Amino acid sequence: MMTRTPSHKWTFSARFRRGAFGWKSALPIQRLKEAVTEIRQIARSDHVLAADGAVTLLEKLSPALEQVDSSSGALGAAVNRTIEVLVPVIAGAEPTAATRERWLERLFDALQNDQMPYIEYLGDYWGELCATPAIASTWADRLLPGTARVMGADGAGEHFAGTTACLSALHCRAAPIAITRGRFSDATTANASIAV
Repeated sequence: MMTRTPSHKWTFSARFRRGAFGWKSALPIQRLKEAVTEIRQIARSDHVLAADGAVTLLEKLSPALEQVDSSSGALGAAVNRTIEVLVPVIAGAEPTAATRERWLERLFDALQNDQMPYIEYLGDYWGELCATPAIASTWADRLLPGTARVMGADGAGEHFAGTTACLSALHCRAAPIAITRGRFSDATTANASIAV
């Protein structure tokens, strides 16, 4: 029996459509703050719904922001802060395994389609988003061939959007992981080494 994430009409969803913003960064930064607030409010009562909203926002970010001038760094910093806030929401939720896998697929598609690299920082948290060593191991195995190809001696400067996600998943697979509210404890990860 497949369970679906409950539906909800997110206010931010209409605001973060492809090309929604002009070149100025003030409005998108304000809309990011509003979206994070909306997701946090839902998280108080429904963690899975909030996590689904977080995934939806992260999917929409790059297409919505592609016209914005980010040369000052303010928008990139705001997106990175948004990612830092939303990762624990996603990682800390307890959905069905099928729902988590759908979230990861959606997020990985967003990473691959991240033309302006607004959400590339999300890859740093891939192991946490996997939430369990088994899921992290599956993703590490999936992403390792592409990562090895671009990082190997014959890489010749290629780019693979999954490289950082692969390394994060490998780290979580290699270390005995203690997850507390979606965050890996510093004690278990500080001394971990990656064995490939």
